[in-house]
Amino acid sequence: MNGWAAYQSERLSMLQASPHGWHGAPGGGSSGIIVKKTIRVEVPVDKYPNFNFVGRLLGPRGNSLKRVEAATECRVLIRGRGSIKDPSRVISISPEDMMRDKPGYEHLNEPLHILVEAELPASIIDARLLQAREILEELLKPVDESQDFFKKQQLRELAILNGTLREDGSSMAGSVSPFNSSNLGMKRAKTRG
Repeated sequence: MNGWAAYQSERLSMLQASPHGWHGAPGGGSSGIIVKKTIRVEVPVDKYPNFNFVGRLLGPRGNSLKRVEAATECRVLIRGRGSIKDPSRVISISPEDMMRDKPGYEHLNEPLHILVEAELPASIIDARLLQAREILEELLKPVDESQDFFKKQQLRELAILNGTLREDGSSMAGSVSPFNSSNLGMKRAKTRG
């Protein structure tokens, strides 16, 4: 983590803001200085090795992460081991192993983590980074699947995106499933055990 210490020192780049203030609003109440800061949020993969943190953070088609970015005006980057999608687990060498020592992919040698970057007026940057950290830390708390409201929302959103959403009341209506208890005439197939 030698490079990280230098990186973590809140890479400040001072730029003069436009006379219109933040987002082009005339006379915005900012201090006139745009600051760039980066924070790091650790992902507890050691404590919960079987939990799908990357999937939970990204959500359907990356929409959950996009919402965090839109709400906080920060850029959120998932980095470290496990951050690259493995398209085919059939091959013996994963894409991460092939990329690990190439320029720009050094983060693959580190544990899974999140970088949150913001380039905002000095008067609001700390509040936005704190907001992003709080949202991400809430998402990184493993929850029992039966009580995970956030995952249910993600699955519902995915069904909407795929056009496969069935409303709750009609999911079993008209179904001839042998597992539906209302179909008393049908019995479950016997299995040899």
